[in-house]
Amino acid sequence: MTAAAIVLAVCILILACWPRLFATYLVVAAGFFLLHNLTTTNTAGQQLAAELGERPRVVTAVGGGITEPKTGASGFATFLLKLRSVEFEGAKRSTGAVWQVRWKGASAFGDELKLFGTAELIAPPRNPGEFDMRAYLERRDVRRLIFARYPENGTLIRHAVGNPILRGAEKSRTWMETALCRGLENAPEVKSFLTGIVLGLRHQTPEDIEEPFQQTGTLHLFAVAGLHVGIVATLLWMLATVARLPRKTAAAIIIPLLFFYAAVTGLHVSSVRAATMASILVGGLFFERKVFLANSLAAAAFFILCWNTNELFSTGFQLSFAVVGTIVLFADPLFRFLQRQAAADPFLPQSLLRGPRRWMQSGYKWICGGASVSLAAWIGSLPLILWYFHLVTPISLLANLVVVPIAFFVLAIAFLSLLATPLFPWVALVFNNANWALATLVIGIVNLFAQIPGGHFYVDPSDWGERPSAKITVLDLGAGAAVHLRTGGANWLFDCGSERSYDRIVREYLHWTGVNRLRGLVLTHGDSLHIGGVTELLHDYPSVHLIDNPAPFVRRLTLNRPE
Repeated sequence: MTAAAIVLAVCILILACWPRLFATYLVVAAGFFLLHNLTTTNTAGQQLAAELGERPRVVTAVGGGITEPKTGASGFATFLLKLRSVEFEGAKRSTGAVWQVRWKGASAFGDELKLFGTAELIAPPRNPGEFDMRAYLERRDVRRLIFARYPENGTLIRHAVGNPILRGAEKSRTWMETALCRGLENAPEVKSFLTGIVLGLRHQTPEDIEEPFQQTGTLHLFAVAGLHVGIVATLLWMLATVARLPRKTAAAIIIPLLFFYAAVTGLHVSSVRAATMASILVGGLFFERKVFLANSLAAAAFFILCWNTNELFSTGFQLSFAVVGTIVLFADPLFRFLQRQAAADPFLPQSLLRGPRRWMQSGYKWICGGASVSLAAWIGSLPLILWYFHLVTPISLLANLVVVPIAFFVLAIAFLSLLATPLFPWVALVFNNANWALATLVIGIVNLFAQIPGGHFYVDPSDWGERPSAKITVLDLGAGAAVHLRTGGANWLFDCGSERSYDRIVREYLHWTGVNRLRGLVLTHGDSLHIGGVTELLHDYPSVHLIDNPAPFVRRLTLNRPE
């Protein structure tokens, strides 16, 4: 490792004296992989995991919460804990490892806790198509789960001792959520939608709301990115203009506020990337130089990968930069191509275009601009969406063209509501009710597009080769059951698990394996663990042929198909 670092340093010195573009790319790539190897080898998490071994251990851990606890339906809060010390088998060790915690107690971001429980291996996925939480956390050097069953298994040592900026961001997010939802208590779908697209709170968005956005290629609205950060930057610039601040002073104030907004929304890759790009563009005012989008995108990638090299292998990083990169490269050429198809005579002065013709020309230009961005984004995201989610969404070209302009106004009104809440609460209430109408419209449009035949479909890349004559998959649902049979190009399902199992496992599996149509559903048992999810399944696959068990206790079960 030392020899590689020395060779790399010599190459950097040679390039500084005799610069060559291709050689520079090679040195940067080599530097990245060297840094990645250094940061992922012999880490604190790996060392502690090696000491604990593969079996569960009873431990006492002391550390501070570094993520906001998320409480599930079972009452257990899940969060990440950065350890200061851990005690097991009578020995106490100091460590800087990070563990995942499941504790049936109350805590907040930044709390220093002492927990007594069982340190366990993080469970791998039990079924095809399930999200691999174990691999996801291992990329962040989180290699153990401490399970504290009862509230009394945890003790609060000190309150709110974490990073003050992140702590302030978490409190600001709570205040913003309350302000945005004021007056919307009877509209839970709208509340989830607003907090999702404005604050990035996707864990509060129900699956039945989020899935249509995924199927129409508009799920990016829930990922705080360029649209959100651009609106924040525009509003801040307008306020600075009203206050008559000098341009450099305004830029010095706006840049840290953009990163604070990224912290408020959870410091996801898309928000950090957008904040970095916007800061570089605004920072160009200091030097009075024009900033190129491609350069700012590359700078954002450079800073994020210096911060955490593992981000290169995350889905969020790849999607965010692939989409923005294709927009930067292809949006303008696509716009010029589309505009040429119905452009006016180039020798005709624009001043001679009058009335409806002028309006039609302006409208077509606007449509070409939106369509070119939507098409470029779809091209950039298609390979990754296909690879990770086994989904193709042709309808997204039209859905984004309709939904994104409305979402722009939703975001703008939401930020105006946040600005008005401290001074004019009644004005903020008017803004919230206006957003209720727009959010309801967006949700309705997205659900409509999701129902269009052929607008989206799931594929299974593993079946692109030679298909077997029959394939049986038995899903692990615990006490329940669901068995998938694929034969002769038809898909059959024997039982579908409980309602919770269907929502969390069976539906995801069917999408992952490319099932767009079920030929039949066979019900073998009458208990909820086997057929509790049948109502949801009939909603997703309304044309399925239902075969009921003739046993008397099953005959009494009434199954109503959705209209």
